[in-house]
Amino acid sequence: MGAALEAAPAVRVDGVGKFFRKGDGAFEALRDVRLDIAPGEFISLVGPSGCGKSTLLRIIGGLTPPTAGTASVEGKVVDSTHPDVALMFQTPTLFPWRTVLENVLLPIEIVRKPNSRDVGRAEELLDLVHLKGFEKHYPKELSGGMQQRVALSRVLVTDPRIMLLDEPFGALDEFTREVLNQELAQIIAKSGRSVILVTHSIPEAVFLADRVVAMGTKPGRILGDIEVPFERPRATSIVRSREFQDLTLKVRQMLGLE
Repeated sequence: MGAALEAAPAVRVDGVGKFFRKGDGAFEALRDVRLDIAPGEFISLVGPSGCGKSTLLRIIGGLTPPTAGTASVEGKVVDSTHPDVALMFQTPTLFPWRTVLENVLLPIEIVRKPNSRDVGRAEELLDLVHLKGFEKHYPKELSGGMQQRVALSRVLVTDPRIMLLDEPFGALDEFTREVLNQELAQIIAKSGRSVILVTHSIPEAVFLADRVVAMGTKPGRILGDIEVPFERPRATSIVRSREFQDLTLKVRQMLGLE
């Protein structure tokens, strides 16, 4: 269940704007974006290509500086990457010369030498995403869905308080995507992490999130948001309910698709 919004925000986006150079001019990717994410809250950002969803995620993650306004994580203005913020992208970006276990341990290895406790944690995560027995395999020996499970384990191994997910399963087939969404929902519901998910799928956004934030283009901006009243994690059967269908319709209307 999402955390109450009265709590101090885990993430605050305050008047964020972003321009990119384009030839002799500039392209306005975001304008005056304002958004609070409470501790333990799951937010989905939905909207058409070019509305700045991924740019906003990269600003929050400290990978791209804003042109105007600020993004803050746990009260601190973001000016670089944050140790308690983890990002996961559509492409798993696994190192082909490292085994599954070695890829999962990479974030720890960057900071220090992994110990037996770290290895145990990585093995637990691989078991959690149904990859027990694949620890010594290499990425080329895995399917796309299995590679994304490794990438998810790598994101979780440092136990981040905030997760930024940029269409993590968008390149997968519908069946694999649905299975991984269920696994993701189960893992996050048990952890109490704050999550921001970028997706083009309105049903996926409603199924996973406590709140769906709709974004528009030219320039990228927030059109509004819709609360999702269902407890998390959710059974897949909920997508057939009238209430679920009504919520997806509201999001579509907010995006101007109806």
